[in-house]
Amino acid sequence: MNKKIIIQDLGLKDYKETWDYQEQLFQEIVDLKIKNRRQGLDNRTPNHFLFVEHPHVYTLGKSGDMNNLLIDEQQLKAKGAQFYKINRGGDITYHGPGQIVGYPILDLDNFFTDIHKYLRFLEEMVILTLAEYGLKGERSPGETGVWLDVGTPFARKICAMGVRASRWVTMHGFALNVNTHLGYFDLMIPCGIKGKAVTSLSAELGNSDISMGEVKQKLLKHFAELFGAQISKAKSEIEG
Repeated sequence: MNKKIIIQDLGLKDYKETWDYQEQLFQEIVDLKIKNRRQGLDNRTPNHFLFVEHPHVYTLGKSGDMNNLLIDEQQLKAKGAQFYKINRGGDITYHGPGQIVGYPILDLDNFFTDIHKYLRFLEEMVILTLAEYGLKGERSPGETGVWLDVGTPFARKICAMGVRASRWVTMHGFALNVNTHLGYFDLMIPCGIKGKAVTSLSAELGNSDISMGEVKQKLLKHFAELFGAQISKAKSEIEG
């Protein structure tokens, strides 16, 4: 099993370009798995983890309800936002500047073949990271992601999640609000859940300029510990 995970930070990048890149890495892993099995070889597939920020964009999961987007195409353009229907689970999600989006593209055969455990580990990574900032992140029963003040009238979501898996290879992932402009969430029903607020790390801490790099490092540290993984940077980043 290969527990090395190659990290790439793509910076600010168009959603569709990043989605295409995810699909490319995902398909390369799936094709290699099929080839290895046909040839009776050990499963030596790569694992990737992409960090990215997106320009303003709304994405709707395959089981999502279009009515959860509260503005039309013209209003989207006026807001400088895009919209895509995509092949992950979950309902509607917003991505934008100041938000850390993480796309682990892992072959779970290298770790464990349990998608529910995988999602719980992603949530735990975020919960442990928030704890370093003095915040108590929690799971909300029946609602994937990470929340604050669960079970109270003040419950609010700080991290959304939605993944796709095929042949135990994952794609898509999580979106943690750090310095995110929360007004964009008012234009949708977040994750299709009515009456629940959305928050960010900066809103909770009263600090409008939290270091994105610092948060990413904390996320990676906890991710590596939870998955028993060895983290390495992509060659292009090392050379760059």
